[in-house]
Amino acid sequence: MASLRVAYQGVPGAYSQLAVEKAYANCVAVPCQEFENAFQAVEKGVVDRAVLPIENSLGGSIHRNHDLLLRHNLHIVGEVKVVVRHCLLANHGVKLEHLKRVLSHPQALAQCENTLAKFGIATEAANDTAGSAQYIAANQLKDVGAIASATAAIIYGLNVLIEDIQDNSFNITRFLLLSREPITPSIDKPFKTSIVISLYEGPGALFKALAVFSLRQINLTKIESRPIRDASNSSLCFNYFFHLDIEASMADQNMQNALRHLQEFATSVRVLGSYPLDNSMT
Repeated sequence: MASLRVAYQGVPGAYSQLAVEKAYANCVAVPCQEFENAFQAVEKGVVDRAVLPIENSLGGSIHRNHDLLLRHNLHIVGEVKVVVRHCLLANHGVKLEHLKRVLSHPQALAQCENTLAKFGIATEAANDTAGSAQYIAANQLKDVGAIASATAAIIYGLNVLIEDIQDNSFNITRFLLLSREPITPSIDKPFKTSIVISLYEGPGALFKALAVFSLRQINLTKIESRPIRDASNSSLCFNYFFHLDIEASMADQNMQNALRHLQEFATSVRVLGSYPLDNSMT
């Protein structure tokens, strides 16, 4: 049987690759340059799944992927959480005092800013963490470091100057597992359901939407607003979609009743996926 092919954004050594390996052991991990490319690879059947970050415990939501979930017709079939442990990497022979600047993804730089400030090292934003490690290794830079994973150090032959350089040890990224087809939800284990809704403008509209879950003792774990991009109607410039994460399975009758209630007054309701909850922290 052929191995599952799973797309992720970045280059080998990226935290997204670590998430792929945690979610799908023995799969073929397929790197993609952009998040959009990973979505497209699943849609076109080039890969079977995509594993993409949706939020970080320190940096918040990855808005790009919230928007791409709306644009593409893929289904969330799972989630995986990865503890992010940043390392300061450099070429062999380079010491901490030699570094004039450090490259990494903006979110990684922000998560390490206090530590880097103590060392007086300037920062420079790059597209991703592992890509920064790849760049300084390929160019044999002697005064530039990178913030990336310990795995990236091994892959690109770099030295780890400092482990766990992040300012806060509670640094976890949640990834979504995406597929062309949904899975069948059940009630035999904890599930989460992600939906996107839009509402008519007016006082209490959002309160009314959230109340359909509160009335049924259904817990919401996240709400995220994203603008409705409708250039044809200027009155919609500041209307929003709302992404909701709900601790309930679509197989649960209470959840089905809540969505039916919501559909009575919402302008749109789309279920992005109903999938097993990941409570692990590794």
